[in-house]
This record gives sequence, C-alpha cells and structure tokens, in this order.
Amino acid sequence: MIKKVTVVGAGHVGETVAQRLAEKELCDVVLIDIIEGVPQGKALDLSEASPIEKHDAHIIGTNNYEESAGSDIVIITAGIPRKPGMSRDDLISTNAGIMKNVTRQIATLSPESILIIVSNPLDAMCHVAYETSGFPKNRVVGMAGVLDSARFRTFIAMELDVSVENTHAFVLGGHGDTMVPLPRYSTVAGIPITELLSEDRIKALVDRTANGGAEIVKLLKTGSAYYAPASAAVEMAESILKDKKKILPCATYLEGEYGLKDLFIGVPVKLGAKGVEDVIEIKLTDQEQTALKKSADAVEELKELLKTLSF
Repeated sequence: MIKKVTVVGAGHVGETVAQRLAEKELCDVVLIDIIEGVPQGKALDLSEASPIEKHDAHIIGTNNYEESAGSDIVIITAGIPRKPGMSRDDLISTNAGIMKNVTRQIATLSPESILIIVSNPLDAMCHVAYETSGFPKNRVVGMAGVLDSARFRTFIAMELDVSVENTHAFVLGGHGDTMVPLPRYSTVAGIPITELLSEDRIKALVDRTANGGAEIVKLLKTGSAYYAPASAAVEMAESILKDKKKILPCATYLEGEYGLKDLFIGVPVKLGAKGVEDVIEIKLTDQEQTALKKSADAVEELKELLKTLSF
C-alpha cells in the first residue's frame, strides 16, 4: 500500500521536505499552506520535475486539510522563521497558536498518524502538539538531534578532511543554545574524535554546532536554514515508513529516563513503524549529565511560559 505523508507549511523547509520525500519515492505527498496558490504551484512544479527525476510519487498542493485525511505521517513545519537577532524563544507565542490550530485539524482527519514536529521553538512546539492531539507519546516526535548531529558531523569532517560518511555524532538536549554535543560518542570510522582532535578544537566544533542555526540566519539575513532541517525530517520519516528502526537523536517525551520527567528533550530513540519504539539510555559523565539537566531546565522554562500564553 502506498504511504501518505502530509507536510504542513510550504515555505523553504516544507517544500524541500516534499521534494525529498517524492524523489526518494517514499510516499505520496500532500503539501498544505494557508497562502492561496503557493502549495498548489509548488506541488505542480515538483510534479513536472518527476519525469526527469524518475519517480511516480503523487504530490498535491492545497489550502485545506481534507486532502490530508488518512496520512501515515504529518510533518509540521508551519510557523514564522527566525530573523537576525531573534532567538527561538521569541517565536513561541505566534508559533504555539499556529501549532495548536494545525494539530487540532490533523488529529481529527488523521487520528492514527505520527507527528514529526519541525517548527520552532522545537521542544516547546512538541508539547503543544502532544497536548492538543491527545496522541500517545510514541506518535509525537521532534526533529532536533538529527539536524544538530548532522551539523556536528559536517564540522568534524571539515576539520579532519575526511568523508562525512565516516563521521558519526550524537547531540542531546534541547534544540537551542543549550544543546549537548557528546564528543565521547562522536567518531570517525569508529575512532573517537577525542583521540583525533585536541580539546580546544573539539570545543570550537561543539560551540559551532550549538550555534549552527544562528550562523546560517546571520549569513542569510532574511531567512533561516532549510536544506539540512528538511533532510533531517525526511531521514526520520523514512525510518518510520520503512520500519528501519534507526537509532536517531530526537525530541521525545521522557517519563523518568535520564532523570527527566514530563518533558520533550533530545535523546537517542529507536524510530520504527510505531514511531518512537524505544528510548536508548546511554551512560553520561557527571559533566554531561549536568549539561543535559541545564538544557532540560531551559526547555522547562519554555513549557512553563506556554501556560501563561493565550493562543
């Protein structure tokens, strides 16, 4: 049976997600946006590329949610993007309202779907989607660690002049300045980077990873990253659609794991057909555990802020 994935938000991230899903021939795609003509035009453009890219995925653009009914996965990218000088936290009020409205409609029309949240501030938006949808925790997951780990892997490959395919990395915690890259679990062809790089160079890469999104916002001046975020969301969707059970760092709802409770935070999870099928607990040093707790505290502040907002 052909799978169906809905992408909410036809901005740069959403359109790139739709493109990569279709070109990997993973599913049929429904692209939704509130701006009349935009999702329709982008869907038609992507469809006209299909003979050249050699795929038969069907792509529909629409301004309403009826076409999304029965989706296997819904990837939510809708919301206003960051601008220079704006933190992810600044986005919370506007994007929380958008997330609540989107999730309410998706939950009605696709009650068995798995939600992949991309909108910022990521961890807080996961809470909004989780509480609004009423879905079990395994079917609401945030795209954070896959992107942050990809950035870390890229910087490691650049530093050592090696193939990115040889690099592996883990980044835990909230999707923001308090994220927790783990050099001990980051390797090149199985060799820990702690054996290949000095402590100073590792710290520089860790700092660049934590500020990876802001670096791109500063360079673009009028927008934020979208190629890598889209690729990260599609990797998650592929693992679910194909039941690959990949171990990926994602924002998931914790109930005591890592000493954290009632909070969406980035940790390694097994992603399969049921969504988050397992939370993988790895041993952290006292320093790493302290850093993760600090990151969790930052997410907790946003969660508490949500309670004070009317949206």
